[in-house]
Amino acid sequence: MLMVALVAGAAQAVTLRVANQGDAQAMDPHALNEALQLSLLGNIYEPLVGRDQKLALTPALATRWSATSPTVWRFELRRGVRFHDGTPLTAADVVFSFQRAAGEGSDMRSYTASIKAVRAAEGKSGDTAIEIETSAPFPILPDVISNVYIMSRAWCEANQATRPVDRRKGIENAATFKANGTGPFQLKERQPDTRTVLTRFAGYWAPLSTNVTEVVFTPIRNDATRVAALLSGEIDLMEPVPLQDIERVKASAELKVMQGPELRTIFLGMDQQRDELLYANVKGKNPFKDRRVRQAFYQAIDIEAIRTRVMRGAATTAALMLGPGVNGYPADLDLRLPYDPAAAKRLLTEAGYPSGFEVGMNCPNDRYVNDAKICQAVAANLARIGVRIQLQAEAKVTYFPKILRRQTSLYLLGWTPGTYDAHDVLSALLATPNEQGQGQFNLGSYSNDRVDALTAAVQSETDPARRHLLIREALALHAKDIGHIPLHQQALAWGMKKNIELVQPPDNMMPFKWVVVK
Repeated sequence: MLMVALVAGAAQAVTLRVANQGDAQAMDPHALNEALQLSLLGNIYEPLVGRDQKLALTPALATRWSATSPTVWRFELRRGVRFHDGTPLTAADVVFSFQRAAGEGSDMRSYTASIKAVRAAEGKSGDTAIEIETSAPFPILPDVISNVYIMSRAWCEANQATRPVDRRKGIENAATFKANGTGPFQLKERQPDTRTVLTRFAGYWAPLSTNVTEVVFTPIRNDATRVAALLSGEIDLMEPVPLQDIERVKASAELKVMQGPELRTIFLGMDQQRDELLYANVKGKNPFKDRRVRQAFYQAIDIEAIRTRVMRGAATTAALMLGPGVNGYPADLDLRLPYDPAAAKRLLTEAGYPSGFEVGMNCPNDRYVNDAKICQAVAANLARIGVRIQLQAEAKVTYFPKILRRQTSLYLLGWTPGTYDAHDVLSALLATPNEQGQGQFNLGSYSNDRVDALTAAVQSETDPARRHLLIREALALHAKDIGHIPLHQQALAWGMKKNIELVQPPDNMMPFKWVVVK
């Protein structure tokens, strides 16, 4: 009988082989606020409040929540939850995790910037409920913390990992390579840039619809190699499918491509803080402090050529730092300035650069769809107005630490609002950077006092109509300032075997708990 049971168990084992163009930078859930990182680790770790298949809020480690006052939220913790090492989840773990996410080296501080205190609730429920106090009324707090993953305090202390892995400084600790979450999958093997293996967690607190028992995640940077691996059956699922290979994958009798819109906006940022750019031949001043220079760059970019040629039509051009599907998006403001190289040249001349200038540009080559090709196209466009771009396109493992240290003059970045709300964009990208984590990804330090005031007002406003007016004003001011240069929203393209069923959320997350292999 025992042998029969073992054979039956072995027959039910299902391995899912997944490939991506990049890899997670660490197993630390507070180390990098980047979609691939959060997507992979979201299978291992969990937040208090999660998202369902339509991105609506759903209970995760908290079963319910409510505002007990304008500045205090109460979260009831789920009972019976255990970490992968078998220890129970407690309020102390939640308090510790929020302090860790808000602390030195964390890349998640933009989500905790408005939190004043996190504490175990008083009374008999002290170990099964917590309170989060904010500095001002914050009606969207549950949305904001849906990417703050909870860790075990005891595990972090035992492994000397009480502080996050700081990617800016190249700091590593046990959380770089190990993990101990409460999620449906647990870490079995980690070989950075080679493979990561996850297995089903038998002690998970909820029943699962997936039949996947093991996930082998492999980063394959080269597009052709990644596609070849899918076509040969070496892998089962990959993203992204290179735009030039979509029809080829679709033509295979064993494969299919799932395409859909993505919430991510791709944009350019410029150093507007330093008095002299780090990487430019202009000495003693910073051209990007002049709005005319920023507008010249904007109008020199042939966005339609990038959309049709570089992106092969799989993109929607953007004039704002957020797009359709994000709460607060004002469609009527999403109108780009015209592509006009002659006007751009005149603006440069007016600003005192009739012959242009030379500046370095940083770009990843394994993070966004055709990211390096986009940067090459931008560089070619700018050359027509006399701007000479020294392009440095590199793997995200070196790219992100560099730009997060703000060691850049001009850079390309993509952003999906983690809260699916305009406030995330205002707070993380447009607000003036401060020590609390506001403007944490405003890497060029764009600053407008009125935008800052509007960001604070949006955070506490409870009337939807009034809130949308505040968002609208802030986005209009930023667009007028040309604080950044939005390019487009890219589209999703996942390739897979036809026997795979899954959910493709527009935030580009890939929860393995929703994958079924038939």
